[in-house]
Amino acid sequence: MSVLLVHSHFGPTPPAFTSAIAEARVVSVRERQLTAEDFANAQGLITTTHLDQVGFMAHAEAVKTLLDRGGRWFFNGHILRNFVDGLEIYRPLEKPKRPDYALTRLAEHPIFASIEQKSLEENKGVAGFYGRGYNPLPPGGLAVNGIGPERHPIDWEWRCPQGGRIFSHAGNDLGGMGGETGAGKLLTERIIAWCSGEIG
Repeated sequence: MSVLLVHSHFGPTPPAFTSAIAEARVVSVRERQLTAEDFANAQGLITTTHLDQVGFMAHAEAVKTLLDRGGRWFFNGHILRNFVDGLEIYRPLEKPKRPDYALTRLAEHPIFASIEQKSLEENKGVAGFYGRGYNPLPPGGLAVNGIGPERHPIDWEWRCPQGGRIFSHAGNDLGGMGGETGAGKLLTERIIAWCSGEIG
């Protein structure tokens, strides 16, 4: 089984996924063409910040089934719909200033191994691209990275009570981060590996 990448914008699939798609480790399907079979054939799921969450609610049961059988979902962006019991709606930072975008590693995780979190804090000298808020951490979840002085959980992993895992990154697509450090491609590879159960 492969990892399902939900392609939610009109451009080409992000180049960082090209080799994984060629190797059939990832199957990219445009969001409007998704079927129940796509989820049934997947061991993991990746959604992007472009996801039409209103439309994606039609697949909530298929996502639940994937998770119930031990699948993994890497979620990029702001949770705005209750796809799975236990998830809460995104909370933006209030009137953020530069210190509020500071990133702190809170727990080790294989997706971020050997990557300095501070190196992802700015893009061309500008902070805030990584994220400007957080998806609340479900009870029992692992906070991986925090944002701001209060270290709100901008990245976390949660083992769902009925099975499966969700990793939430509450910002722009994680694979697009680290342009100046070259970490983006590595992060994408690790996201795929995590979704397929090869790491973590």
